[in-house]
Amino acid sequence: MNSARLQRRTALITGASRNIGRAIALAFAAEGADLVLNTRVNREELEAVAAECRKAGVRVVTALADVADAAACEAMVARGLAELGAVDVLVCNAAIRPHKSITDTSVEEWHRVLGVNLHAAFYLARAVVPAMKARRRGSIIALGGMSSLTGRPNTAAVVVAKTGLLGLIRALAAELGPFGIRANMVMPGFIDTERRHAEWYPEFRQSPPGSPDELAKIPLRRLGRPEDIADACVFLASDASSYVTGDSIRVMGGRVIG
Repeated sequence: MNSARLQRRTALITGASRNIGRAIALAFAAEGADLVLNTRVNREELEAVAAECRKAGVRVVTALADVADAAACEAMVARGLAELGAVDVLVCNAAIRPHKSITDTSVEEWHRVLGVNLHAAFYLARAVVPAMKARRRGSIIALGGMSSLTGRPNTAAVVVAKTGLLGLIRALAAELGPFGIRANMVMPGFIDTERRHAEWYPEFRQSPPGSPDELAKIPLRRLGRPEDIADACVFLASDASSYVTGDSIRVMGGRVIG
């Protein structure tokens, strides 16, 4: 493990029970990071990911918490600091993506999307920054997406949240850089994941992401893999990106260029 890029670091990853979050957790564990892994309700899935990570010889704390709850976020960070001694890396991955027209979106749904996709990053950053400042190092990573670049019909709350998240990352980078803390965003394109909420992706009924028509729009002619996103997160969490902050990495196969 001497060459492990994240050895002697601790990372908190939200939405870690499956898909991209799971891949990030496994990649971080393989690179030597101790972990605080979060999901909202599915303890069985989360514990299965934790067990896989522990095979790499790292320490893992699991936390069921709704990241839209500020107090729950603070408690999760406090537990990570108490049990693992530090939170050097924060990965804000948890997100929901309801697909509704602006007139069909209720006020409650609007606030719920912003709570999970945007406010949670503020709550978590606010909680991890004091200890990061004390250690004079830290990396905050948010998961964005194409919607913050291109817009997307019938997803106003999601687009607003992801666009705001990019603004938060830039603000954190400017404010926290003097303390050795970096903040960046990873923007996934179409990733080959399990989608349990078919209602969030009605356009995929006509043209699934892996269909020839959709793949033809991607210069690399394939869907992304969760591991592709995890690799970008490992880079941003490690010293390999020590001079990168306030920026974004598009892991889209060239789907959005420019």
